[in-house]
Amino acid sequence: MTKQKAIFLDRDGVINKELGDYVCKFEDFEILTHNYDALNELQNRGYIILVATNQGGLAKGWYTEETLTKMHDYLRADYLSHGIKILDFYYCPHHPNFTGECDCRKPKPGMLLRGIEDHNLDASLSYFIGDKFTDVEAAEAAGVNGIKIEIDQPLGEILHLIK
Repeated sequence: MTKQKAIFLDRDGVINKELGDYVCKFEDFEILTHNYDALNELQNRGYIILVATNQGGLAKGWYTEETLTKMHDYLRADYLSHGIKILDFYYCPHHPNFTGECDCRKPKPGMLLRGIEDHNLDASLSYFIGDKFTDVEAAEAAGVNGIKIEIDQPLGEILHLIK
């Protein structure tokens, strides 16, 4: 079976507006619409789209799994209406100050490794786009190509970095 290639996307500051801390309320969840064309182009190049996001606010009790699911369902539906299919969401619900260490919180590679296994990915042909150095560290630890962008930077500006 041929391995697939994927684009892993961090969430806050990459595909939805960064608020400076956690997006705790559905009403504050704002999709960055300037990424539709770039994500469609990446799909057309044969990449599947996955999301990998730290959500330590769950461990802190700042929002619930229900709220997080509502945000992700909304994002999935909005993207689908623009021809973009998010195949999976991976999130780390832990926070070291509240739940101790885990293998999924970036910069650890756990979420990416799960995605690689779940979707039979060729890590060397896959990318992780994030707005923090911990995203790139997680990518490198998983054998994925890491790309750091600025907060809320349009993904169209970095398409030339993706083969």
